[in-house]
Formats: sequence, C-alpha cells, structure tokens
Amino acid sequence: MANQHDEIHRDLRNGVRRICDRYGPAYWRELDRNGEYPTAFVDEITAAGYLAALIPEEYGGSGLGVTEASIILEEINRSGGNAAVCHAQVYIMGALLRHGSKAQKQAYLPGIATGDLRLQAFGVTEPDAGTDTLSISTQAVPKGERYVVNGQKIWTSRAQHSDLMLLLARTTPLDQVSKRTEGLSLFLVHLREAVGKGVEIRPIETMINHHTTQVFFDDLEVPAENLIGEQGRGFRYILDGMNAERILIAAECVGDGDWFIETASRYAGGREVFGRPIGANQGIQFPIARAYAHIRAADLMRYRAAELYDSGERCGAEANMAKLLAADASWEAANACLQTHGGFGFAREYDVERKFRETRLYQVAPISTNLVLAYLAQHVLGLPRSY
Repeated sequence: MANQHDEIHRDLRNGVRRICDRYGPAYWRELDRNGEYPTAFVDEITAAGYLAALIPEEYGGSGLGVTEASIILEEINRSGGNAAVCHAQVYIMGALLRHGSKAQKQAYLPGIATGDLRLQAFGVTEPDAGTDTLSISTQAVPKGERYVVNGQKIWTSRAQHSDLMLLLARTTPLDQVSKRTEGLSLFLVHLREAVGKGVEIRPIETMINHHTTQVFFDDLEVPAENLIGEQGRGFRYILDGMNAERILIAAECVGDGDWFIETASRYAGGREVFGRPIGANQGIQFPIARAYAHIRAADLMRYRAAELYDSGERCGAEANMAKLLAADASWEAANACLQTHGGFGFAREYDVERKFRETRLYQVAPISTNLVLAYLAQHVLGLPRSY
C-alpha cells in the first residue's frame, strides 16, 4: 500500500510540475508587477482536475485526501508559483461537502469540480472583529423564504474572481444567545449575480499580489435554500475545515521553503567572490543548511497531521503545529536565500523578493503564529486561557 501511495504522490507531483513548467518565473513576475490574476494558470490547473482533489468522484472530483491535496499545493509553490491564487477552491467547499444538503451538493459540487463555478471567496473576517470571529456583526435576518444580509467583510481574497462566496453571518444577535458560538449561520452567495444588487467589492492594495478585497452587503437577499446545514450552527461548520486549511497552508510553506533552499544553493554554488564560490563559506552554508533541516522537520509534522485528518482522527494540535513550524521554516529559508543573494536578492528578475513577500504572509494568516501558540498552551499544555 505504501508503494501505491508513493506512486500516486509521484504522479501528482509530476503532473502539477508539468503544468507549472509552462508558467515560469517571468509569468508570475509580470502578474506581480501589474497586479493581475493568473487566469490562464488557474484555468489549466482546474481543467486538469487538481483543484477538485477533495471532491468525491460521484460529483466529478478525484476523491483524494488532504495528504494528496497538500502535495498539489506544495508543488505549485515549489515551482516558484503561488498556490494562494487558487487554494481556497480546494478546501472552502469542504463545508458544503460535509454539511450541505444532497440537493446543494448536486447543484454545486460538479460545477466546482470542473471549474464552471469558482468558489474562491470566504467571507468571515470583519474590520472590527479580526481573528475574534465570534464578534462579527454582519447580520442575515430571516424574512420568509430569504435572508436579508447587511454588513461588511474584509480580507476576502479573490472575491473578484469567484462565482460563489461562502458567507458567515449572524442570524441571532449576540445578546440573544447563551453561548457566543451560537447564532452564526453559513450561506452560499451567488457573488456574480449579487454585485450591484446588494454587494459591492473594493480591492485592497497590499504588498503581495493576493487579490484581496473588502465586501459590503446592503440589503442583499439570499434564498433560504442557500443556508448550509442548520441555522445558528455555522461557526461549528467552519471549524471543521480549519484543520484542513492549516495542513494545506503548511504544505505551501514547505513548497516555498524548498524553492528558497534550492534557489539559494544554486546561486551559492555558482556565484564567485574572492576567487571561489560563496557557497564554500560556512557563513553562507550554515544558514541554508539549518533552514533545510527545519523545513524537513516541518514537513514531517505536515504529513503526520494529514495522516490523522485523512484517518478521521483528531488532529487540531498537529495541524496547528504543522502550520506554525512550516511558516517559521519557510520564513527562515526566505531570509537565508535573500542574504545569500545579497543585493541581487532585491532585484525582481531573481524572483527572491517576490517569494520573500509571499511567504511572509503565513506568519500572519490564516492564523497568526501567536494564536497557534496560545492554542497549544491552553488546549495541549493545560495552561490558563490567555485571550
């Protein structure tokens, strides 16, 4: 069985790499310079079925596990690309898959699998709530056969490139619930149809080409049939998918880390100063080697967390540790790579500065390193809650 899995994983890597090879550094560099979305790349990686890895075969997907999905995203980043432009298509639909009705699955999953429907936007974070999701104030008020939504979301990436949005909103006011985790509901919003009819999308300029936005809701009407699962249980539904998200982000960080290590090693071996390759100097060697060791250690935790997830076992601690360790290791590798290149690391033509900016995000999102540490302290080590 192990050999069979190894063969599947090798085929996945080779297939993804073949596509990525057609979208080399110049492609991503130009997109970054112009703030454009990689439509051609996303179309091709979708058409090949890779973004439907977690969708069951009966709905047109591959029926693979989080382990395999993580390999796909890792390989995109290792090739020098940026899986963040499409990674949400892999895991956002998990809430629909696990908690949606049969009719909803039949209506949406086949289209998501083929790419005819893009589910890239996840409307959770709000300006006044941040990571404190239970304090969100966007409201969805039930009125007959529909809900009327008012509020605002921020850091909603790829909303301009998504047909559907998964939206978390409060259906019962916070002062009317016994627990803060209650009263939040999850909806599928037909984003394309809603723009200009209750939805306004405003791009946010950021230091990376992440296609992130603010989304404003003004009396948006959402059909009651677009409610996922039961009203008031939305927070539990999104928690289900967060472990998968952390594992997949960890894999992206591993991919980034390997890109930095390979790029730094290649440059250090060929760049000569004072009559010899700079890679012969321990001051260059050691930071690269240490970062490599940390990437490999983080990779082991990523695979352990994915194994537990795919087996249906509890993996909260492992998923969080995988994300923490991989984000730290990729950032360490990024610094080693930039330092190795010296002044050339700041030149766009080398792509180091672009990848440097991209991997820095994962110290902050989708969960900050400090919140991971707080989780481990409280839920694993039994220390008093810090927030």
